[in-house]
Amino acid sequence: MQKYNHFFPTDYESILSKINAIHPERYAKTRNFLNGDITYLSPYISRGVISTKQVMNTIFKNGFTFLQSEKLIQELAWREYYQRIWQVKKEQIWDDLKQAQPGVSHHEMLNSLLNCDTGIQVIDEQINHLYEAGYLHNHIRMYVASITCNIGKAHWKMPAKWLYYHLLDGDIASNNCSWQWVAASFSSKKYYCNQENINKYTHTNQMGTFLDNTYEHITRMGVPDHLTVTTILKLNTVLPDKKIPSLDFTKPTLIYNAYNLDPTWRTNENVNRVLLLEPSHFNANPVSEKVLDFVLALSKNIPGIQVFVGEVSEIVALYNECNMEINELLISKEHLAFEYYPGIKDQRDWMFPSVTGYYPSFFNFWKKCTQSMR
Repeated sequence: MQKYNHFFPTDYESILSKINAIHPERYAKTRNFLNGDITYLSPYISRGVISTKQVMNTIFKNGFTFLQSEKLIQELAWREYYQRIWQVKKEQIWDDLKQAQPGVSHHEMLNSLLNCDTGIQVIDEQINHLYEAGYLHNHIRMYVASITCNIGKAHWKMPAKWLYYHLLDGDIASNNCSWQWVAASFSSKKYYCNQENINKYTHTNQMGTFLDNTYEHITRMGVPDHLTVTTILKLNTVLPDKKIPSLDFTKPTLIYNAYNLDPTWRTNENVNRVLLLEPSHFNANPVSEKVLDFVLALSKNIPGIQVFVGEVSEIVALYNECNMEINELLISKEHLAFEYYPGIKDQRDWMFPSVTGYYPSFFNFWKKCTQSMR
């Protein structure tokens, strides 16, 4: 099976090995550094191959206590927090959530980011790495968002779409909310970085950049020349050729998608299995060829799966032609991007299934999570 790079193998056995290799204490101490002992599990969690609950349970099974694992579990909980926000806010996830982003000058994309030419060497190298590998370290994502929105004065929405397009772990809720957290449309203040902070966490020693100054100066300076040229992005997804799946209409059909590629889902049932790639979804949320190839490679862990490029309504029509009642025959997993799927929806494996609703801050949410664990 295809291996993208040493970070992101696509066979299920290797993915499980990555979970078992987690050392939560080393993660807690080093996670903010570019070369830290991070898990590289986010693409598999985002794509529904594994769940946050599965990761947490494996950590405990391997003998680590909650105290040893708290920072890692807290970071996993951020993903659930953003999903809960999406459940409540629905399409508002695409709008400024708490207040209008302050200091916006335009709604375009910075050319220097697109072209890996910000003048900050490690940022440019890491954006190039994003294009090659489909991944950015979380701290680099914060730096990029801060440079884009708070220094370059761009509204968060278009740059967020650009980043989502390239990320193997692209997740609408996490991506949109994280950009808004940095840009202060979903937080009380903007997040700023300077060159000293970047050098510390990336083990570099660059000097003389537009960020090589105090935070007081950076928060008040004008847009640097490196960040003045902008463009309007045009992103699109090239889907495979359409092929009608061969279905046994006397059996239920499990619908997989780019957010549900769980090879253990209803494994012992006699069903049709279809990876549904809807043009309407990818028109609204485009991804790169690299991301789509990753999704298709992960789907190969699911025995008997068929890939169908089309709308869910076309599968419903196939059943209707056979006079079959679809409500019990179409089965999917809950996800906010696909609420419109008809039929049965299985619940995802939440770490904290009882902690639901909207919380104005993560730490209010986390407090409820820790209470539920006790």
